Formats: sequence, C-alpha cells, structure tokens
Amino acid sequence: MNVGIVMLVHTAFDRAEQVARHWSKAGCPLVLHVDQNVHNKTYNGFVESLSDLPDVRFSKRHRCEWGTWGLVAATQDAAQIMLDEFPHVGHVFTASGSCMPLRPVQELQDYLAAHPKTDFIESVTTADVPWTMGGLDEERFTLRFPFSWRKNRFLFDKCVKLQRLVGYERKIPNGIVPHMGSQWWCLTRNTLTSILQDPDRPIYDAYFRRVWIPDESYFQTLVRLFSTRVESRSLTLSKFDYQGKPHIFYDDHLQLLRRSDCFVARKIWPYADRLYEAFLNAGDGNAQRREPNPGKIDRIFSKAVDRRVHGRSGLYMQSRFPVAGRENGLTCAPYSVFEGFSDLFEDFETWLAKQTGARVHGHLFAQEKAEFADGLPVISGALSDSAALRNYNPRAFLANLLWNTRGERQCFQLGPRDVIKEIEWDISKDINARISVIAGAWAVPLFKSSASFVEVRREAARLQQIESKHLEILKSQWTKAQVKIWNMAEFIEAPMEPLQGIIEEVAREGSGLAEVPKMVDLTGFGQFLQNLRNQGMHPYLMGNFPVIHDTAEPQKPKPKPYLVQ
Repeated sequence: MNVGIVMLVHTAFDRAEQVARHWSKAGCPLVLHVDQNVHNKTYNGFVESLSDLPDVRFSKRHRCEWGTWGLVAATQDAAQIMLDEFPHVGHVFTASGSCMPLRPVQELQDYLAAHPKTDFIESVTTADVPWTMGGLDEERFTLRFPFSWRKNRFLFDKCVKLQRLVGYERKIPNGIVPHMGSQWWCLTRNTLTSILQDPDRPIYDAYFRRVWIPDESYFQTLVRLFSTRVESRSLTLSKFDYQGKPHIFYDDHLQLLRRSDCFVARKIWPYADRLYEAFLNAGDGNAQRREPNPGKIDRIFSKAVDRRVHGRSGLYMQSRFPVAGRENGLTCAPYSVFEGFSDLFEDFETWLAKQTGARVHGHLFAQEKAEFADGLPVISGALSDSAALRNYNPRAFLANLLWNTRGERQCFQLGPRDVIKEIEWDISKDINARISVIAGAWAVPLFKSSASFVEVRREAARLQQIESKHLEILKSQWTKAQVKIWNMAEFIEAPMEPLQGIIEEVAREGSGLAEVPKMVDLTGFGQFLQNLRNQGMHPYLMGNFPVIHDTAEPQKPKPKPYLVQ
C-alpha cells in the first residue's frame, strides 16, 4: 500500500513542480488540480513540465475562491481520480502547491503503513473550536451564504443580518453533526471511497454548497459517518495568526520547522531557497518513528501572536497607536510623579537622586520647557526640552522618555503651573505611575513671592481650582496609578513616614532614610493663608493650617529604648 497526493495549485508553479517531482521520486502518485482562475497558457505549460512523470494526473479545473464550494469540488474530483487510477493507494494526502515535505517521504509511508485503518483529519464540533473568525460558529451551518465574504463583504453581512432578522434557519440533513477542522487531511482509501460513493452524497453536496467555508467542514463532518478510527489531527503543520490568516515560513524558520517533527508544512514562501534546498534535497537517512509534534513550537507562535496583537507596553506601532485601549499600556516601566515636593523642600531633586540613585527631573511639563535632570537640553532618544515639541503630543513624549531610558527609574515633578490638562488623565490611568501629592504646596512659592497681594490672590485662586480638578481625577474610579495624597498641614506634622515610603519605593534596593531634605522656612505661612481668607479666598487644599505654626526642620525619629539583660 502507498500514499497518494492530491495537490491543489494556484500559484508559484515552479515550486509546485519541484515539490511534485519530490513526491513522485519517492513513489507517490499525484493528482493535481489547477485553479480555473489560472491562465490557460500557464496551465498548459505546467502540464507539459510534468508530462514525463507517469504517475501524475490532472483533474477537472474549478474556480477556487477562498471559503467557497470550489475547493471541495476540486478535492472531490481529484480524490476520485486517485481512487480510480491508482488501486494500490491506501491513504490519500491533501496538500497545496505551497506545502513542502519536512521529513523523508519514506518516513510518512512507513508511518501510514503502521496505521492502515486510521484517518488523520482535524474534526471537532463547533462548540470545541477556538479559532473560528468572523463571529459565525453554528450559524455557518444554519444560514445561507450566496455572496463571497471577500469580494462582496457588504452583501455578505447584509444577507446574514436579514436571515437573523427573519429567523431563517437551514435544516441539517440526516441529523449529521457538523464538525470543523483543517482542510489538509490524510484519509484511508475505504473512508474516502465511502464519502464519495455515498448514495446521499447529492444531499450533502447541496447542503454544504451553501455552508460558509465548506472546505473546513465537508470532509471533517462526513468522516464521522464512515471512519472506524479518527485521529483528530492533521499531519501537516499549519499555523494561523489572530485574523485566521496562515503564517508564511521563510528561510529563517529552518530550525523551527525541523523541531516540529511534522511530515509536511504549509505555507512556504516560494523564494525561500534555503528551505527548499534543505528539505527537498536531503537524503533519506535512517527512517525514524518520531510522532509529529507541532506542540514543540506552539509556544513560539503563541508568543508571536501575542506580540503582534498586544505588543510591548510603552512601544507603539501603527496598528495599535490610533485606537484607545489597544496600546497595551502607556509606558514600559514604573516611574514616580511628585506634586508639591519641590515647592516644600529645597533642592528636592538633588536629594532624591542622591538617596535613591534614580534619575530625578524637574517639572517635565513646565510651561517654558521640559526640565530634564542636570539641566540637559536633550535626553536619551533625542528628546528635546522644547515645550512646543513636547506639547505637540505630551503622551508620546512621556512614553518615549520612559522607553528610551528603560532600566533606569525616572522621577519628575508635576504641579498646577504645568501643562497638566493634556497629560493628567493618561498618567492617572497608567498602572506604572506612582503619584505622590502634597496638596496645596503650590502656595509656598506664592508666599515667597514679591508680587502684589492682589496678583497673589488671583493666582492662588487659579492654581487651587486647577489642583482641585486634578485631585478629582486622581481619586476617580478610572484611576489605575498608585496614588498617595496628603494635604500640606498633615504632611508637615509628620513628614518622616511619607519620605521613608518614597525612598523605599524609588530606590532599587531597600534603604533607610539616611538624610532628610531641607524644608523651606514657613514662618508666617499660616498668616499668609489667613490673609487670603480675609481677602475672600478659601485656601482649603492645605488642610487646617494654623496661623502660628511650628515649622522646624523634620528630624530623624529617635531610636526606641530597649532593655539589655
């Protein structure tokens, strides 16, 4: 007994001829079908090129559009010729012109000889199929599909919608249970003969002719009626992306294909010279009884699909960037945002950088320019401190900054004086953001200002309104960032614990608070706030700040006494 190859060809005829000769050289008869869409001159030339092979036949040509009945009809006719003209064939193996044997053909023949009554065809019910695309599972068997999904998508969708609206439902003949699977199968002679010579075949053909993508369901369903043993798997390695399109194998997939242990793979790029040379010109060697195991490389394909669909956090491409929520995260790494700290502490950025080893910037979204650490005008990734360039797309500015400095913790200051409206929602919804806020600390520079009190009052009212709305965003149900908020009064009362928490969060390695930052002199700040109240403004964000307040420098906590025995 031998294996016969039914090959469906529509392009790359030079490669199809090369593969056909490889099959024939190994003693496999072939029946080839060439798509009717192929020009007659090309078809005749292809037939002539294989005319020297005695065990090659050509079947009646059908128009084979994706997802249409023509693919089934082409397979039926070719399979019937195979059964009629090659009585020694025990299994019939379907392949395309872009398929290529990965192992010596003798190994496939030996494998099928060891399983003479086994049909290798992927055949599962719709409830168990995870790969269906287009939202049609059971409906592909109960509705009619007179229009092409690819060429007449509008009419296809309208027809489906109309049938759903009127409640139309086709009757499945003879109570068969629809199954689905890959169109690349290997059936025994007995099973295939039973399917093709079944007295009810006209009924089944008429039914499946209007099923959507019948080449993935016709043989997969009918095999269950006649087969004595079904191995629900294909001997052909075929991988698909998240859109249901087949992966194409290139030269750099050589080792990957070898690891799969599969007998045949599709879809091979016609210009992959290295693959064709490696697999079609390899010697037979010693026959091995390895089971085909595409699971060895499934993990790699799963990662590739995940990378294509979701990408990497903080890295954008045109397929994800325009659609909100598809970018898989605004940024690529955790970062810290400090609001009010540089107003309350002198030289806060230098202190934090010294304590933690992080790169601490000033106000990246300041009105005048981006205040990069160490006063740099340009930072990693050629990011300029230009406010105009930054304001063109603040979101991309932040994402690029973190991507180009990944591996190094970034910290920056933010406040109501900054260009905050364009970025505050993005930061608040970013799971990588660690936001620490001293509410009302923006009033300290106003307290130190030499401007007239009328101007100070007006500016205080404006800044308080901006920060109040900003705090509402940080407290909203949509916020995913880690947010800590203190009002100024409560922070000054006990600053050591928040500062210690900041050090532990930002530092690469856990460390104690070795040095405290120097707080600005707040003598008279309480009276300043009272003056604002006297002028009709209510500075409520600072908390209950007394008129006379002890503003001594924060001290290190005294060690607790302990008993030495």
